[in-house]
Formats: sequence, C-alpha cells, structure tokens
Amino acid sequence: MNPGCIILACTLLVGASWGSKAGQPPRPPCRPGFSQNFYTVIVSRDVLHGHSILKDTTLSSERVKFEDCQHSREVGFVSSDPSFSVRPDGTVYAEQEVANLSEPVQFMVTAQSLHDPHIWETTVKLALAGHPHPLPHSKISIEEMLSRVWDSQPRVIRFSRRHQRGASSGGLRRQKRDWVIPPVNVAENSRGPFPHTLVRIRSDQDKDVGIRYSITGAGADQPPSGIYSIDPISGNMFVTQPLDREERASFHLRAHAVDMNGNQVENPIDLYIYVIDMNDNRPEFQNQVYNGSVAEGSKPGSSVMQVTATDSDDSTTANGMVRYRILSQTPHSPIPNMFTINSETGDIVTVAAGLDREKVSQYTIIVQATDMEGNLNFGLSNTATALISITDINDNPPELTVRTFSGEVPENKVEVVVTNLTVVDRDQPHSPNWNAIYRIISGDPSGHFTIRTNPITNEGMLTVVKPVDYEMNRAFMLTVVVSNQAHLASGIQSSLQSTAGVTISVQDVNEPPVFPVNPKVIRFEEGVPAGTTLTVFAAQDPDHFTPQIVRYSKLSDPANWLKINKTNGQITTMAQLDRESVYVKKNVYEATFLAFDNGKSGSPQASGTGTLQIYLIDVNDNAPVLVPQEAQVCEHARPNSRINITALDADADPNVGPFVFELVSFPANVRRNWTIARLSGDYAQLKLRISYLEAGVYEIPIIVSDSGNPPLSNRSVNQSSKVCPCDSNGDCSATGAVAAAGLGTGAIIAILICIIILLSMVLLFVVWMKRREKERQAKPLLIDPEDDVRDNILKYDEEGGGEEDQDYDLSQLQQPESLEHIINKPTGVRRVDERPVIAESQYPVRPSLPHPGDIGDFINDGLRAADNDPTAPPYDSLLVFDYEGSGSTAGSVSSLNSTSSGDQDYDYLNDWGPRFKKLADLYGGGDDD
Repeated sequence: MNPGCIILACTLLVGASWGSKAGQPPRPPCRPGFSQNFYTVIVSRDVLHGHSILKDTTLSSERVKFEDCQHSREVGFVSSDPSFSVRPDGTVYAEQEVANLSEPVQFMVTAQSLHDPHIWETTVKLALAGHPHPLPHSKISIEEMLSRVWDSQPRVIRFSRRHQRGASSGGLRRQKRDWVIPPVNVAENSRGPFPHTLVRIRSDQDKDVGIRYSITGAGADQPPSGIYSIDPISGNMFVTQPLDREERASFHLRAHAVDMNGNQVENPIDLYIYVIDMNDNRPEFQNQVYNGSVAEGSKPGSSVMQVTATDSDDSTTANGMVRYRILSQTPHSPIPNMFTINSETGDIVTVAAGLDREKVSQYTIIVQATDMEGNLNFGLSNTATALISITDINDNPPELTVRTFSGEVPENKVEVVVTNLTVVDRDQPHSPNWNAIYRIISGDPSGHFTIRTNPITNEGMLTVVKPVDYEMNRAFMLTVVVSNQAHLASGIQSSLQSTAGVTISVQDVNEPPVFPVNPKVIRFEEGVPAGTTLTVFAAQDPDHFTPQIVRYSKLSDPANWLKINKTNGQITTMAQLDRESVYVKKNVYEATFLAFDNGKSGSPQASGTGTLQIYLIDVNDNAPVLVPQEAQVCEHARPNSRINITALDADADPNVGPFVFELVSFPANVRRNWTIARLSGDYAQLKLRISYLEAGVYEIPIIVSDSGNPPLSNRSVNQSSKVCPCDSNGDCSATGAVAAAGLGTGAIIAILICIIILLSMVLLFVVWMKRREKERQAKPLLIDPEDDVRDNILKYDEEGGGEEDQDYDLSQLQQPESLEHIINKPTGVRRVDERPVIAESQYPVRPSLPHPGDIGDFINDGLRAADNDPTAPPYDSLLVFDYEGSGSTAGSVSSLNSTSSGDQDYDYLNDWGPRFKKLADLYGGGDDD
C-alpha cells in the first residue's frame, strides 16, 4: 500500500479524535487567508430573470470570507471564470449576463493585497437551490476520506457527455460545464514512490478515435513546472515529487483531449488539486526572549505580557493550532506558580498575590508552544524565555535611622551644614519612590535652616541659610519629617520613624562692632573752618555677654579733611570743606572709618567699617569767569564783527546766573572803543563801538557778577581781543594776523630777509650739485691713470731660497729702489719681462663732446690700439727666471713637467670642476689641436 496514503489516513484519524475530545475548537491566532479551501454558494431561484441571471446581480447572501488580520490592507479578488466574480465584501455576483445556471459551476478565486506579494486561493462552487451538489472537502466524512485514500485504483475523470453529443451533431462549440469536478487531494511530504498516480482522465470517444491527453497550468507546463504529468495515451495523471503545502497549497490545472491530428475533441476540464497538510512544522516564537513587567503588589489576574508563536502548518487544522503552557518559573518565591498563561492567546497573567520587588525583582519563565492543539503525544513543541521584571511601587516609606539628631553651628555663618540626617528606604534607589524630601515642621519660625537632599546618598543636609545670633538664640529644637518624591502606594501608611528631632547648639564668636546707622548722612555748609566738630560716629559691640572696649580709626579720607576720636568716635575737621573739590561727588563727600574691639579670650580682634556721608551745602565762594579768554575781531566795524563770551561759575544754584556783564570805567578808552551787551543769563556779546580800530591785541577789563546773596563779582577778568584786517568774507588775513600778534615793521622785514637768504643757499647748493654731475659725465670713458695697475710692479715679501740657491743674487727678484742699475746693467743680464723702452703707440683721442653713437666705435678703436701696443702689459716675451739649483729634497711642484716625448692627455682637467674649465679648453680636445 502507498506509504503516503497511510500517513494521510493516520493524520486524519488523529485530528478527528483530538477534535472530538476538545469539543468546540477555540479561535486560533489570526492568520491571513480564506476561511475555507472550498465554498459552496447556493443561488436562490429568486435571482433568476427567466432562466438567466442579469449582470451585477448578487447571487446569494453567503460570502467568501477572507481574514486580513490587520483590517487595513486593501485585498482584491480575481475569479478564474469571467462570468462570476467576488466583491471586496465577499459577496458573489454575476460579472456578466449568464444565460443558464441549471448545472453547478465551479471556479477558483485568487486574493492578493496591494502591498503584499503573497497570493491566497480558494474554490467556489455555485449551484441553484434544490440542485444536488457534493459536500465540500471540509465536510467530507472521515470514513469517506479514508476510503478514497486507501482506494488503490485511481479515480476516473470523464469529459462531459453532453459535449460529445453536441460535437457529433453540430461540430465543436463552447458548452457550459454540466458538472463540477471534485478537487483532488494530495498529502504533502509523501515519500513516494514517484511518479505517483493521482487520477485518470478519460474521454468516451477514445473507443472511436485515438485520443491524446495533456494538462496545462502552474505545476504542469508553467512554473513550478514538472510537478504533475500525464500519460498522453492512458490519461493517467501523476505527481512526480513530494509536495510542500507551505510553499503552495493548491494547484489549478486544465485537462485537454485531442485526436491524432491535434484537433480538440473535448472541452478542457478544470482540475483543482489541494495539498493536504501534514504536521511537519514546529511552532516558532517571534522572539527567543520576551521582556515584560508587572508592578509589585499586583492583584491576581493582572496582565503581564504576551508571547506569540506561529506555525506554518494549516491553521484550520490541528496541525497549525498552537497552545501555550508554562514549563518552569524561577525563583519559586513566594510560590512556584505565580503566573499562568492563556493556552490560546499566550497572555501571561498573575494568579497569586505576593509580588514584592524588594524580595524578588525578576522572574524567569520558560514557555512552551505545542501544535496539534497542545497534544504533547502528537504535537511538535518549541520553547521561549519570558523575563518578568517586578516594577517598584512606593510601598516602603522612608525611615530616619535615629529619633534625635544633634549639631552645632557658629553664629553669623551661612551655608554651613549643621548635621546629616540619614534615612533608610527599601524602594528602588534613585527613583521617585526612593528620593527623600525633608521638611522642618517646627522649631524654626524665622527660617534660619533648610534641609537639602544629597542626590547620591539620599541623606538630608541640614544647612544654615540665615545667620543665627548667639545673643538671641543659643539653641534650636527642630522637628523634621521625611517623605518620598512620589506618594505612597494605596493602603501604605507613613512610618513613625519618618519623624525625628534635631538639637542645634549655637556657638558664640567674637562679633565685630556694628555702626547703628551705616552709612550715616549729615549736612554742613562748605567752608566750615578746621577744628569744627561734625558728629559722633560711634559703634556698638554685639557681644552683650562679654563687654569689650571699642576703638576707632580712619580708614578712607580722600581729601584728608577729617579726623576721628579713637575712644568716642567724634568726627572733627582738619581742613576747610570745599564743595567744589574733585573729591566731592554730587555734593556728597564720603569717608569710611574702622571700629574694632580688644578681642575675647582666645579670639582675635574683630572690626567693622562705617561710612560717613557729608552733604555739603553750597555757599557763594567762587567768582564767575569768562570763556573764551582770547578772540578776534575785524579792525573795521561790521555787522558780523563781534565776540560772544560765556560766564562760568563753580558754585551751584542760586549762586550762579543770571550774570551781570559791564565794562570798567577806567581807562576811559575801554568804554569809548568797546561795548558789551548781555544776550541771556550766561551769555554776552562784545563788539566795537567805533568804526575803525588799529590792528593789535587789546586787553579789555570786564566785570562779571553772579546772582548770589550777596553777589560775588570778578573785577580782574581781562578779555584778550585781537583786532586784525579782514578779507571780504570777514576773516582775518595772514598779514593782519601777524600784525595783530604785535610784530612791528622792522621785525617783519628781518623775517623776510632771513627767508630770502635761506632760499638763496638752497639754490646755490642745487646749482653746485648739477655742475658736479655734469663734470662726472664729462670724464673720459677709460679709467684714470692713477687707477691703472698695469705699469706698477707689485712688491711681495721675500720668501727665501732653496737648499742650493744661497750663492745667487736675490736682488734680481726684488723691486729696485731706482732705475739706475737697470740702465747700467749689461746687455746679457737684462730682464726681458720689463717694459720695452720704445716709443709708445698713439691711442685715439676722445672728442670733447662725443655723440652717443660714437661710444662703441671709440671703445673698439682703443681696444685695437692696446692689442698692437708692445709696451702695454702683459708683455709678449719669454720670461727668464733665475736658476735655484738642483737636487732639492722636495719634489717637483710643476704639474706640467713631463719627460714623455709623446703627446700629453689633459682630458682629466674636465673632471676637476669649473675652476679648471679654462685649462681644459686650452689643453684638452685631443685631435682638435
């Protein structure tokens, strides 16, 4: 018997028995796809219009159900029959007018999402009400399925007989299918042998003519091709390899029958092949480790987390129905079964009370997922780990470690930590349930202290924020309470240990003397004489319990006007007070004084400073002055020829303006030549009274009086006015300005003569420089004779002779003192390297005014004359040197000495560098010589 059939039969029997025990199966986890592989839709005869069905007519209230799980993707349905289709809501309708539905019609429906490449398929059979139709596959009894599986003879599928009659009488024409071919079921993962016969396709005309059978469609001649094949002669259809339902759950093929000439003798029939699922896939968890959490103290039934496992097998059968259970829990505290899991959904919930994070902060649970609806004998299983963290709630109030704390603080100090309040809280550290907040509820009505929380240790730092005074409070008794940043959980009461007392002792220190009024302001008129007592600026010592002696000294006195009595603090003046002093700012003079005690036993002296501000009341002690002190005016009176003057007074109101301006009565020419008029309280205008006044500088006495009581006048104010000639614009000319400056005619003439002499000297220097330049340009082109070194005999130091030259006359190598010995020298011993005594050659004479174009010719002519002059050095003659002897112990220093009679090779001179390039050019060259 076929092993695949046996496996399929066993699977069906086990599934049927398990389903009967479980009763109504629970809703499996959502998996997208059609709810059934085969739908039978009964069409009511009420929809018929005669015998036909009109276009767009809904055939039945029954629907094709498709589950997309997400309820968001758009799914489209495509029908294999052009006459019928399925709407998005699953209703079946006529795509076009159908002439007759007297026989059932079967077609395949394909579903595909717009954003998902996966394709789902199902089969729909339409039958009129009252027409017999076979049960779908899902409703076939187990006994019938087993009989089909164990039937060793393949089922025979015949072509329609009606078509055969139509074909014999009227030729080939399309006929509506008169019946529906039941689907063919093939178990997946069959072990063979292959090919395995599935069905036999047969035409009743095979007795009359030779028939050839073929199949087409996906799985036959279309990808995945080669899965199904057919014997063209016998019509036996085979499956050639094991099938995998998870790869493809169904196939839609078409069977064809043709004669020997290839002519169609039968209408193609549709073959639907469904792959029967086998339990060959284990459930797979989406994650190997799941993380969840639940608050401590949660009630039973509290949701913790959900685990999900999927099975690739058919979810409509027990093969794909997954069930969950908990295998183990670690730790087993307070009981081994603190959690349970919903076997169908995978939801983990608590089943017992007693979760306490302070005892167990995390549980590890091993969850098992088993298919076959959880049957451990037949199902496949897989496991995953669930980590459940117990989250903290504020179920532990903070508790102070002791009931009473103590500390001490020196007086007059701030930001000093008196003591640290320690607290214990078993909640999760550094969380709102653990963070402590401290409050002072009694004992500090003035707010001298505050408690700040140390964020690391959670301790309370009792800190002084307002200075305490030992003379007023020697000790404090505080009551503090501690709480958490988060409120306590419901039903949790505060602990009695959340409240404690704090005893604070204040330490006495030597406090500096204090000025009761600081700064102290007094008012005095300026000008009070030295030695005047202004006030008593005394300080008090805060240390009432230890009286001390206070002494005073001056700390700052910018003008050095004041002094203070060392014992009683009396302030007196040492100089006259002046409101107009630079040390007075906005009528206030400020000085600071120091008060210090004699110090307590064991304590240093303490000092305090006080500021005295003297408001100086102004008195009329400053006469007004005029600005500007100098001005210019034209010698001829003009409308715009006037001088504007301003009066200034260092005093303050009312001892300032308006001012009174007037000219003195003596000398008389002042009022005769000038007049003055006040423009406003502080301004006046001075101008000429006469039409013309000789140019010069005039000192004009003016009397200016202020508005003080009594008024103060300045009778010594002299306005310096320069009277000068003016141009047409009314401005003083340069000559006039000089004249106005007071210079006489003689002085002006002397200045002009000096200027002329200076200009003449500059002119003579320029002429001399031009002449020198011309003389330099007129020099001959050749060098001066005194600069020519060709006729000079250079004298060098005597270096001495060799070993054997002591008998020779060295005077021949020395420069003679005179020419007499040369003239009287015998003919045979005359030195031939001397200048020949012959007439000198004549050189071309340079013209006095050479043309620039003749300079080149002049130089060339002189060069030719020098080359042909035998008296010009170097002398072209054999130089004879005195014999220095032979047999010297030193070697020859002549590199040109050679005993070789052949030609000397001097090419090596090319390798000696640029210094020997000239020699290499003269002696080298080889064959070129």
